[in-house]
Amino acid sequence: MKKLINVRNLDLSKLIPKMSQKSSRPGTVAYVGKERNEKVEIHIINYNKTDYDEKEVTNLEDLKKYTEKGTISWINITGVHKEDIIQKIGNIFNIHPLTLEDIANTTQRPKIDEYDKYIYLILKMIYLNKKTNELIVEQISIVLWENYIITFQEKKQDIFDQIRNRIKNSKGKIRNSKSDYLMFAIVDNIVDNYFNILEDIGEKIEDIEEELIDNPNQNIQRNIYKLKRRLVYIKKPIWPTREIMNNLIRIDHKLINEETKLYLRDAYDHTIQIIETTESMRDIASGMMDLYLSTISNKMNEIMKVLTIFAAIFIPLTFIAWIYGMNFEYIPELSWHWGYFVFWAVVITLATIMIIYFKKNKWM
Repeated sequence: MKKLINVRNLDLSKLIPKMSQKSSRPGTVAYVGKERNEKVEIHIINYNKTDYDEKEVTNLEDLKKYTEKGTISWINITGVHKEDIIQKIGNIFNIHPLTLEDIANTTQRPKIDEYDKYIYLILKMIYLNKKTNELIVEQISIVLWENYIITFQEKKQDIFDQIRNRIKNSKGKIRNSKSDYLMFAIVDNIVDNYFNILEDIGEKIEDIEEELIDNPNQNIQRNIYKLKRRLVYIKKPIWPTREIMNNLIRIDHKLINEETKLYLRDAYDHTIQIIETTESMRDIASGMMDLYLSTISNKMNEIMKVLTIFAAIFIPLTFIAWIYGMNFEYIPELSWHWGYFVFWAVVITLATIMIIYFKKNKWM
């Protein structure tokens, strides 16, 4: 009889990832995400065509002056788990409560919201932890104003060093463009980093294919399953990112220049390419799993074939030995002087005939 599960006594907390969650009215800043206690850091890059300034800010009140400057400012907030700090930043920059709520909720789906004075983006940044070989998924919130951008990220590690160096060394168009081009550079960097993840997965696929042909084993099955999970991690955020890119191209907002939309189309093309590559790799991974199962099945069939041949050879020999192993007194061959030698002659002849027959029919 099957054992019924008592749903009332089932601890659902073991099935749900441990997150810090709060239930509150809409527009309330409530952190939702992995438990963190790191210090919130505020890093600012302020620039124009000729000047460049970079520094860390500890006093939130110092942020007010960046709303009035005529230069372009990139304000990067590392850590969204301190709700009071997020609320104070929202008050300084007059950010809508619903936007602040989304910033603090790290489980949001990538999306874009339009407001009169700013545009709000949510993207998922994925990078590889080289020490543990684990994919890290982090939510990036981008708030775009006319002269400044605020980015919110969960922890200090990111993929934006290349952009910082381009701004510092005055390379490319960032120093000569408005804040919308800086937003494009950040978004494009997040999207392009997916290619690095796919390149790593492609190398692993090649390694698994070689091992799959040479020595298929259970470890290969686990590796294929891990690859498929990684591809799912990439697919989940990149599909809504494509929608965001499409909306940014079609958006009719004063903060997005037509020239910047040309570059956004390029980022949109990259998302399409990533989606197609991801789907192709998923098909390859599924094919590898089918090949693995087929190889294991063929290997098992070969083993069963060998065992069957041995059984087919020894069954008649066992039958003969069984007859003459009976303890009847009047079996005529038992008292024959040449009986033992005749027995072996018959056994060897039968075995030889069966082996020749199996080979003739290509069964062995």
